[in-house]
Amino acid sequence: MIKSKGLLSALSDIKIKEKAVFVTTSLTLLFISGWLAQYSSNAFEFVATSQVTYPFYALMPSLKQTNSQQQLLEANTLFGLRLFQTLVSEDPNQNVFVSPPSVAIALSILMQGANGKTREEMVSTLGYEELNVKEIHTTHQILLNSLQQDNPNLDIALANALYARDGISFRHQFLKDNELYYQSQITNLNFASPQAAGIINRWTREHTQGKIDQIVPHINPKDTLIVVNAIYFKGMWKHKFDRQQTKNQPFYLPNGKTKQYPLMSGKGKYQYYENEQFQAVNLPYGDERFSLYIFLPKSGSNLSSLLSQLTFQRWNEWIQEFNVKQGSLQIPRFTIEYESNLKQALSTLGMKSIFSQGDFSNMTSSAVVVNEIKHKTLVEVKEEGIEPPSSTSPEVEGKNTFTMIVNRPFFCAIRDQEKGIVLFMGAIVDPN
Repeated sequence: MIKSKGLLSALSDIKIKEKAVFVTTSLTLLFISGWLAQYSSNAFEFVATSQVTYPFYALMPSLKQTNSQQQLLEANTLFGLRLFQTLVSEDPNQNVFVSPPSVAIALSILMQGANGKTREEMVSTLGYEELNVKEIHTTHQILLNSLQQDNPNLDIALANALYARDGISFRHQFLKDNELYYQSQITNLNFASPQAAGIINRWTREHTQGKIDQIVPHINPKDTLIVVNAIYFKGMWKHKFDRQQTKNQPFYLPNGKTKQYPLMSGKGKYQYYENEQFQAVNLPYGDERFSLYIFLPKSGSNLSSLLSQLTFQRWNEWIQEFNVKQGSLQIPRFTIEYESNLKQALSTLGMKSIFSQGDFSNMTSSAVVVNEIKHKTLVEVKEEGIEPPSSTSPEVEGKNTFTMIVNRPFFCAIRDQEKGIVLFMGAIVDPN
């Protein structure tokens, strides 16, 4: 159930159920600071890394929306995939789990204050060239509102917050637009106070239901503005996994070693697809608007090979190939917390001037730059759901059945089936 008292209060109103099966939350934090002459200080927080190597322009949503909505969702997803590619290629042997909408929204809030070359680089990197300013922000507003639904088995909440250093003045239009389109009002803080970081971390805990305890260990007193975006998703499987069937089994790591992890087991009818490279399953939540897709490379392949084949065209082809099939499924029960700094990655993708002598004259008359961009996510996968297991039959085998054991690195994505939005995507190498 999405609470809709404005994005700032939405998350704090969510009620947590003890039997949640899938909980994931994302925070994107931006620090902006002032600079003088050749001196630059802290600014924004985002996640970044090295050169893109995978043709990941794949999860582009297929929408029956207005043209501007379709263009924005395509742009956000393509930007998210480019960022995801960069992070995966930085260290293929580490988990990566990101929320493209969280990063895109936080950057869009910042972009409202940008001007000149800085704005041009942001527009280009985010892929917004075909949209005007009003279309970008009104479409974000519409799409965020579209995620709202009353569903006792699903909680989604999005929240934005701006924290400004005491004594810094901001343009009236910048503050007005952020409140109008992103429901994010600004809070003045004494950044030199020892309590300042605690105030932001308390907001973090409240708006991620306590799942992310801290994102700011300390604040640079010279910081000018801190922008925070949070996305919280908790879904109940449509068909739960039987906890008694969860058993420790080997999970095969890229380095050839194995670890024992609990694998949840299910038998019955699933949305399933298989080709020569991988097996894939679509596991719906609640009323089936949202689903978790799991792509498992076959034993003769690996995750890097799978990701190298994931193109936009192939993604659309694969999505259409899922059909109901009887089978046996085992997937890890796990909790992963992921955090990365996006500064280098965004620079690699073309967003460079925001980190040096950026032009944010539409935000403030003070000279400011972005120093750091943090992105932090947490995902929990558990057994419980809203309905009994889809089948209790002990026999699932034969020519028209499948067996899928997710006991090695895999790719996953949470998708809004109605809008085509990819809320989260991850490369899970070690479900530690």
